[in-house]
Amino acid sequence: MPLAVHLTAGQRSEVSQFEAACALVVAPRRPQRVIADRGYDAKRVRAWLRERRIRAVIPERKLPAGKKRRRRGRPPVLDAAQYRRRNAVERLVGWLKEHRSVATRFDKLASSFLAMVKLACIRRLLRAAISDKP
Repeated sequence: MPLAVHLTAGQRSEVSQFEAACALVVAPRRPQRVIADRGYDAKRVRAWLRERRIRAVIPERKLPAGKKRRRRGRPPVLDAAQYRRRNAVERLVGWLKEHRSVATRFDKLASSFLAMVKLACIRRLLRAAISDKP
């Protein structure tokens, strides 16, 4: 289940909205780690996580041809076993896109699109609650 939904314009960078999206998540305790894809490999994201003592499980972006290293200092270590758990996010996006109106974005207004995303999440939550019963 998604912990929060943050909607932006289609051409906005996800990295620029990382802090705002994390601020929406209400958790009973501080997370130990954040697992993200290569798109979030930015100094800004890693510094924000480091300030909060949250471990970043983010692989480094690939280097352009002819370049030796992206940053100075010790390279970040990737915990491959933890990174494999990122498939839960991919599955979440996949079942959200099962809803045709979410996948193709028929809605013109951001508020109505956000309502459809929330409705899809509620429908998934109810489906999971019903299937758990004996």
